[in-house]
Amino acid sequence: MIIMINGAFGVGKTSVANELQKSINNSMIFDPEEIGYMVRNIITEEIAHPYEKTDNFQDYQLWKQLVVNVASLLKRTYDKDLIVPMTIYNKGYFKYIFNGFKEIDEETFHFCFTAKEETIYERLRKRGESEGNWCFQQTRKCMDGYKDRCFESFINTDGVNINDIVNIINQKVSSLN
Repeated sequence: MIIMINGAFGVGKTSVANELQKSINNSMIFDPEEIGYMVRNIITEEIAHPYEKTDNFQDYQLWKQLVVNVASLLKRTYDKDLIVPMTIYNKGYFKYIFNGFKEIDEETFHFCFTAKEETIYERLRKRGESEGNWCFQQTRKCMDGYKDRCFESFINTDGVNINDIVNIINQKVSSLN
């Protein structure tokens, strides 16, 4: 099984993923952000394609391919269910990764966390992000991107505690199996 937990920075993905892992035997967390850091360090400005020269490592061609390939290797090598917290609002990138995950494991689920903009900003501040930094700048892009129905199933995290969100996910996964 692969569970994608998507949403804007600060919406609660990592906190929920850590708790969710405790409730799913034989599971591990796979954070595609680590792949992004690696790709950004390897692909220099000189060799990057023009469309890759942005402030978002998801724009590197290799990023989405490696995310799917590493997920496949993790599943085959360690035989664990994957919990994948990530912020991905580009519809094309999302579809590539989601469909790739479905090829790896038919039991692939996607949940997109939402919250009010001010809730997200407050959570970013609480975790020590500087007002107006890159994470803050992505909030509106995420909120606009998540209007597309391809990002369903949505879970609003405003005023909902982590354990309740974990229960919602576990119930939805159970009902879809």
